[in-house]
Amino acid sequence: MTPYDLQFMKRFALIIAALMALTVVLIVAAHHIYGKQEREPNAAIAAQVGERISPIGAVYAGATGDAALALAQQRAAEAAKAQVAYDGTLDGGVIYGKLCTTCHTGGVAGAPKLEKAAWAARIAQGNDTLYTHAIGGFAGAAGNMPARGGNPSLTDDQVKATVDWMLANLQ
Repeated sequence: MTPYDLQFMKRFALIIAALMALTVVLIVAAHHIYGKQEREPNAAIAAQVGERISPIGAVYAGATGDAALALAQQRAAEAAKAQVAYDGTLDGGVIYGKLCTTCHTGGVAGAPKLEKAAWAARIAQGNDTLYTHAIGGFAGAAGNMPARGGNPSLTDDQVKATVDWMLANLQ
């Protein structure tokens, strides 16, 4: 290498080092200046964050919690009544196929299968009792029946039509 090349390399290295030092100084200065500015919160982002971190379930404790739970259940029932299940069909076979078959096909939680022997004692109680148990729910030694088959948006007429369909299709 010639002396001119060495001199060029030294100056070039000094210029590169100076530019790197200037870059670091500018980054630190920008960080310092930006850190002192107050940021205006974005309401949309705050709402999204609040929605993401909100608990999935709620905890209810004591008398206040019981009242809050009852109110929440009442609101959920009212919201469900505003919707009509299965487009309001009164075809018991459609409702049975979409909802009731889950328990009554396999006998889940003591649900009677569509067999005359399993229904004999229930039929003896009368249709009004069957309707009442299907609409309001029932918990007994033989098993449990959730109110409206677990779908609160079913109307009384839909539940009755489904009970009638089930009784007509016992084997």
